[in-house]
Amino acid sequence: MKLKIIGIIGVIIIFIVSCQSEDQVEFARYYSNGSTIYQSHCQNCHGVKGEGLQGLIPPLTDTAYLKNNKTTLACSVNYGLKGKITILNRAFEGEMPANDLAPIDIAKVLTYVTNSFGNKMGIITLTQVNENLAKCK
Repeated sequence: MKLKIIGIIGVIIIFIVSCQSEDQVEFARYYSNGSTIYQSHCQNCHGVKGEGLQGLIPPLTDTAYLKNNKTTLACSVNYGLKGKITILNRAFEGEMPANDLAPIDIAKVLTYVTNSFGNKMGIITLTQVNENLAKCK
């Protein structure tokens, strides 16, 4: 009886997964892996909910900033960020350290960040990250 129930559940799961488009599956893979990367590399400073740390570390909840800087986000993650930036009409000045993440991991964590904390920007692909990294100053 248990095997029958497990089999039925398995068939239902396969049916649900097969109903997703390839793009949806790819987004889910990037997003879930990005969550893990965020937890280990970003969450300590930017917070569980992307809220930042008062006047010291900017939040990741400003959709307008993320959209306006979409092509430079990979550079910021990879090489760090120095100087003054304005997020949600508040100035932040300091330094975000560089990361030793592979470009695919940068794509995944950016997909997570740009689709969490009230943001909905879609997938950021490895191709986009590589193109953006090639243009870094």
